[in-house]
Amino acid sequence: MELKKKLLFNPDGDTDPGSRRIIGGNTTNLNDFNNMKYQWASGWYRQAMNNFWIPEEINLGADVKDYMLLSADERRAYDKILSFLVFLDSIQTANLPSIGGYITANEVNLCLTIQAFQEAVHSQSYSYMLDTICEPQKRMEVLYQWKEDEHLLARNTFIGSLYNEFQEHHSAETLAKVLVANYILEGIYFYSGFMFFYNLARNRRMPGSVQEIRYINRDENTHLWLFSNILSELRREEPSLFTPDKESLYRDMIAEGCRQEIAWGQYVIGDSIPGLTRGMLTDYIQYLGNLRCRNLHLEPIYERNLNEPENMRWVSQYSNANLIKTDFFEAKSTAYAKSGALKDDL
Repeated sequence: MELKKKLLFNPDGDTDPGSRRIIGGNTTNLNDFNNMKYQWASGWYRQAMNNFWIPEEINLGADVKDYMLLSADERRAYDKILSFLVFLDSIQTANLPSIGGYITANEVNLCLTIQAFQEAVHSQSYSYMLDTICEPQKRMEVLYQWKEDEHLLARNTFIGSLYNEFQEHHSAETLAKVLVANYILEGIYFYSGFMFFYNLARNRRMPGSVQEIRYINRDENTHLWLFSNILSELRREEPSLFTPDKESLYRDMIAEGCRQEIAWGQYVIGDSIPGLTRGMLTDYIQYLGNLRCRNLHLEPIYERNLNEPENMRWVSQYSNANLIKTDFFEAKSTAYAKSGALKDDL
């Protein structure tokens, strides 16, 4: 089914919320906050607004000193993971408005707009970290490592190609794939990076960087929940996009995301970072892959790791703003916004 980009000005659009659809609807584009078909979007929007934060609020003074105390392997991982994360959030900022052009439920587009803003803030956070910790020449080297490092380029190409496919062919099928690609990016691609930073916290290193990641992780949990809901609504409204063969395709996409995440983690983290091993990383990513499949009503990918590995439960403890109300060294209360994190059970 070929999708038509929605009209911006549409006097003939439907005003009845009950007639709205995720795709293929006839929207007026009026932001009516009192009449929403998808009530979960209202709660998501308000929580996302309450999650507002500013990267420069976090002091990175200790990180400047700690960065020089990291081992060569830790500094290498820090640099490469930042290069990867800043690219992902940058491409997300650019891609979300493209998706929104074909989403015909205005309350969902409001959520995508907030998400795009948050992705821009995340990019700003990584830039702030690099500006503070690195010399200008080093900063540029880190930012563009993905163009030179074949492992980074391969990972970015997987998601980037799916995004480009939708740019070239605006069909319901390519939209569904790009939604799943977003789900993979938010729910798998970020996680070995977050894991690395939380492991630094366990080793009492880089507290400011870790706090930046906590804020970002909190936002990403809400983004993951948002795309899970969009895909669930699409499943109800467009069952032809979730036939067994298409479900197999989406599951294969998640499996490829996991494969790349595991290979990346073994390349950039491996067994050279105190507190992490290849086995721990592999088990955790396999668990995430099974979890993501389950929440899209797909069969798990791996027979093992259906539950969170015991030796990786510290990751969710560091990332969950509802569980931790002090900073990692218990020096002062954190400045979390009014709402807490959505628990990452998606």
